[in-house]
Amino acid sequence: MSAGIKTRSNGVSVCGWGEGDTDYAHYHDTEWGMPVTDDVKLYEKMCLEGFQAGLSWLTILRKRENFRVAFGGFEIEKVAGFGDQEVQELLNDSGIVRHRGKIEATINNARAAVSTIERYGSLAKFFWGFEPANHRPAQKLSEVAAKTTESEHMSKELKKLGWRFVGPTTCYSLMQADGIVNDHLTQCFRHPEIEVARKVAKKSI
Repeated sequence: MSAGIKTRSNGVSVCGWGEGDTDYAHYHDTEWGMPVTDDVKLYEKMCLEGFQAGLSWLTILRKRENFRVAFGGFEIEKVAGFGDQEVQELLNDSGIVRHRGKIEATINNARAAVSTIERYGSLAKFFWGFEPANHRPAQKLSEVAAKTTESEHMSKELKKLGWRFVGPTTCYSLMQADGIVNDHLTQCFRHPEIEVARKVAKKSI
């Protein structure tokens, strides 16, 4: 992510990383930070964050539709039933990141998600349970954390539940992307919009 706020030709202020590449700009403007309470979407995002480890998010973003096709729309019960044959098919799929460990973790995490839902009622209730009581809005990029106490706690709890590729940085990326925290810079046009959406979303959990 590039630093600071940038102003577009139309005068709109955006987070620096959300300007330039059109895919990033669209993701920034329409998706990143919007609160997610749907279990399938939460599972998908955690899996994609795991695949992103060591790569750029743009790489994953551009392959996302391929991932969705390959993993059956990230339907949790469906992926939980994948076996050796599906793993081999995924390893042969050039449209996704062909990393055996990450593929196997995605299948493992579907099974872990099933048990997490059974225990907590939904993934939304579990993940949103780590929303910080007091999250300080960032005015500049240097104030945006890579991980927090809450994401470290989430990571530990997920690992206890059998999840893999869920380190504290990955967990915080999920929290940012799915609106559990609002890390759009305060001057960004999306910051106030996300705050309104978060208030509405939390009522549905």
